Amino acid sequence: MSPQGTVGQPFVRFAAALIAGIVVYDQWPHACAIPLLALVVGTGLFGFGFVQNRNRMLKPIQIKQGLGGLLILVALGWGIAYQHTASNRPNNISHLRDTLQAYEGVIAAQPEERAKTYRVELEIRRGNWLSSDSAQQWQPLSGRVIVYLDKAAQKVTEGDSAKAVGSVVARPRYGDVWVVLGSPRPIDPPLNPGEFNYKRYLSYRNIYHQQYLRPFQRTIIGYDPPNPVTRLATAVNSWADSVFTRQIGSRAEYGIVNAMILGVRDDLDTELYRAYSAAGAVHVLSVSGLHVGILFAVLTFLLRFLTKRPRGKLLMAVLQLAILWFYALVTGFSPPVLRSAGMFTLVIVANAFGRQQQLMNTLGASAFFILCFDPYAVFSAGFQLSYLAVAGISAWQSSLYQTYTFRNQWVNRLWELTAVALVAQLITFPLGVFYFHQFPTYFLLANPIVIVMSEILLPLAMVTLALSWVPYVNELLGWLLQKTAWLLNYAVSQTGQLPGAAWEGLWLSPVAMLLTYAVIFCAVALVMVRNRAYLWAACVSALLLSSVLLWNQYEQAHQQRLAIHFLPHRTAISLTYGHKSTLLTDVDPTDTRSFDFYLKNTFGQWGVSRLMVNNLRYDAKQTASPPKKDAAFYQTKEYALWVWRGKTLLLVNKLTGRNRWKLPAVVDYLIIRRNALREWDQLNGRVVARHIIFDDSSKTPLTDKLLAEAKQRGITCYSVRQMGAYVTDL
Repeated sequence: MSPQGTVGQPFVRFAAALIAGIVVYDQWPHACAIPLLALVVGTGLFGFGFVQNRNRMLKPIQIKQGLGGLLILVALGWGIAYQHTASNRPNNISHLRDTLQAYEGVIAAQPEERAKTYRVELEIRRGNWLSSDSAQQWQPLSGRVIVYLDKAAQKVTEGDSAKAVGSVVARPRYGDVWVVLGSPRPIDPPLNPGEFNYKRYLSYRNIYHQQYLRPFQRTIIGYDPPNPVTRLATAVNSWADSVFTRQIGSRAEYGIVNAMILGVRDDLDTELYRAYSAAGAVHVLSVSGLHVGILFAVLTFLLRFLTKRPRGKLLMAVLQLAILWFYALVTGFSPPVLRSAGMFTLVIVANAFGRQQQLMNTLGASAFFILCFDPYAVFSAGFQLSYLAVAGISAWQSSLYQTYTFRNQWVNRLWELTAVALVAQLITFPLGVFYFHQFPTYFLLANPIVIVMSEILLPLAMVTLALSWVPYVNELLGWLLQKTAWLLNYAVSQTGQLPGAAWEGLWLSPVAMLLTYAVIFCAVALVMVRNRAYLWAACVSALLLSSVLLWNQYEQAHQQRLAIHFLPHRTAISLTYGHKSTLLTDVDPTDTRSFDFYLKNTFGQWGVSRLMVNNLRYDAKQTASPPKKDAAFYQTKEYALWVWRGKTLLLVNKLTGRNRWKLPAVVDYLIIRRNALREWDQLNGRVVARHIIFDDSSKTPLTDKLLAEAKQRGITCYSVRQMGAYVTDL
């Protein structure tokens, strides 16, 4: 980039420096010397440059002054991240070491409805705990807790009688003040290799604890919304939901409109969601910058006639801002929408006052101010993908679009949308594969259709809300909205059902992702600039990327791995050799959700392309299976014995009863299942094992008791609930 271009886009540098400070804090939160050094050096350079630059304009001094300013912003980024981190406050619940008996909190976000629970974010105000001096009292306490409130009817037993507390639990509302009995527990870290790090994801939102509640464990004591603006947004969101419920009717179309307009996926069918994912159109199901961008483009097209009138640009800007921020209000001020609305607000205001602007600088300015308010947004996949897509489109789409021209207006419009889809997919696919591990094969077919239909559906939904009070007109608009949503669902479903619609099981390490971006940027620069240096850079990057991928393939092809995975209240054991794996489990075959969340990423990271599932549920008619090439298997009600690649695995289901079975040989791995072991003495004279592992099919209190006793007896054992998956390379 030329010096003039750099000077013309200062906020790009400012945002980059701020992001650097935030990342430094995330990696080294206790290294206070780093921001202090950056602040001291930056202030010195900036001051020196300012003093020396009063009477002359020398380029070296300008560079020093600019570098000093960037170092100050690095320190500022570190400080903003520190200030925004709730665990740094002394009264945060994460520092509480005493037993929490009860706490008072207010619902601080719009509750979400699940199949059996309501998901509620409670902001704690005070707590009641038993301190070290045995005194129990209410004291100030802060922090946020994810609460899952059971929706089912509850009964409380008193003596020999039982009374019903309520038949149906009413949906919680934003601003309700609760007193909750019990103590929330810390959120578990990922317990399987490659598993989504839900704990880190919530920590970026300053949430460190969660709790499952029965209705009788909480009492509503008042109504005190923490933020009046958010209260208004949640009220408008609920009103819009009632309008769509009344005027759309059918569940599938209502679900897609709710997801696209309100950001609520409660009524979205699972199969329909998978179809959108396979077609590469899942991004339209979450309110995001894409929706704001589409709405902005449509409004610019519809209101362009105002630019020819006196003060027309100002009137156009007022209408655009009103509709964009009304949409943000309807979504309940969803963070992605707020980010994009802020960015387009800068664009609209600049256009209204005739200010010349560069989109990259506008992007940098919006990112800078957003990160000042919410520094951890930089770690959001939505934030990264949105800014990458917009930056790529602004830099490359025009050049690609102008390579071909068509006389037909509609064909030309289709090519324009295709160029947008190509550029957006090219710039985001490495990051998309890194986060979501799949690639939509037919994105070129699906994305233009989705964009066109979204350009119709979004404004139509806004008009439907605006005219919902007009008789007959509201019914016509509701019918049109329903048919538009149906057509969108139909097009995406048909695309998602095509053979090979989604290329799944992809896995990129951080190094491979960065090298992929290096290849893309160097190749695009070569095409646009025609400089031979970019050719060599692209070749070197491609060679390094190939080396990383080939080495990874070599390791996966020669792997021999035994793993006892964490699966809530279930057993999951994998025997992996090369790209093949056998999974021993008692999970219901129809429960794909548990597999997708806990185990799918593990096998993707290991490069497993062929997975065979063996059900551990005992069938008396088939107690044994014929030996395989590298495994032998025998199963009874009491135990299952596997011999795999010279290693023996004994899965114990039952130790009590009349059948006093015992194994004369030493086994390599003893896996305790289904509360089989209650006392350590039960193993005496029955089985001897080199490694003892508890899976999560046993009750947690029982496993904890046995682990404590094992420590006293000097017995070495392992619990996947406490320590994560047991993985060993053979």
